[in-house]
Amino acid sequence: QIQLVESGGGLVPAGSSLRLSCEASGRLYSSHFLAWFRQAPGKEREFVAGVRRSGNTYYDDSVKGRFTISLVSNTVSLQMNNLKPEDTAIYYCAVDRQGYSRQTKDYDFWGQGTQVTVSS
Repeated sequence: QIQLVESGGGLVPAGSSLRLSCEASGRLYSSHFLAWFRQAPGKEREFVAGVRRSGNTYYDDSVKGRFTISLVSNTVSLQMNNLKPEDTAIYYCAVDRQGYSRQTKDYDFWGQGTQVTVSS
């Protein structure tokens, strides 16, 4: 069993930066894939970025070049720069025990989410 706790959300103006963190309690294995998803009002939850235990990273095209995901020990962070109003959403940390996936249905553990609001 893995528990995930996110922190770092907030309300910021467009062009600002935020750093989200997610601490995982429980054992992480080499096959585990950690990711950030987000869900805006009225929209489906979508993949934002993910990282393998080996360090390989993956990004959605909408955040490539602006967001950076990193994994240190059991904490996965998401550095978000040059934020835009369309980045407004609840951000969730998640773990897929089987490896890399961009599909929400493949994820086994989820955090409670943290709100990010970007004003124009």
